[in-house]
Amino acid sequence: MIELSFIITAFTTLFVVIDPIALTPIFATMTQGIETKHRGKMALRACLVSFGILAVFAVAGEAVMHFIGISMPAFRVAGGILLFLTALDMLFERRTKRREDQADDETFADDHDPSVFPLAVPLLAGPGAIATVILLAGQAPGVTGTAMVIGMVAIVLLTVYLSLLASSLFERALGKTGINVATRLLGMLLAALAVQFVLDGLRAFGFAS
Repeated sequence: MIELSFIITAFTTLFVVIDPIALTPIFATMTQGIETKHRGKMALRACLVSFGILAVFAVAGEAVMHFIGISMPAFRVAGGILLFLTALDMLFERRTKRREDQADDETFADDHDPSVFPLAVPLLAGPGAIATVILLAGQAPGVTGTAMVIGMVAIVLLTVYLSLLASSLFERALGKTGINVATRLLGMLLAALAVQFVLDGLRAFGFAS
């Protein structure tokens, strides 16, 4: 039986890693000048593509690791370190700047659609999100656990979709300062979750009690 604490942890971790709060102003910048209806289609396509990618890794990610000889505890430690580095980037604003640079690397013509790249990959389904779904699926093995992780992915991406639809309003409401504060708070929370992943992995090896 899946515990409520796991559901809360799964949602919180995915929400913090994907970080719709920081994505909304980037999406608004990327789609500036595009009519609202078309922006909505782009947001939906990005969320669907990223959901498909993350769902595949939630189902088959651990099997792939076993195939290449990587144990789940080892991946927990590695994934925790990766998430901790992501948290540091959030705390020092490097992550948002890197996402903006990834978006700016593409020259968006009027007929260009950024929904798959760079929005779906790597901004939504990036290395951190992929590592997170594999870690969460490993914490709750079995069909029920995997289905719960995929369900949390769907809920978080639904939140992302709604945030992207309201990106202009959201950006104006929070302002640059509000987004920076929220990103730092989420970064602190992610750092704590990352440390917990590392401790869980070390405990499996007998290095932590």
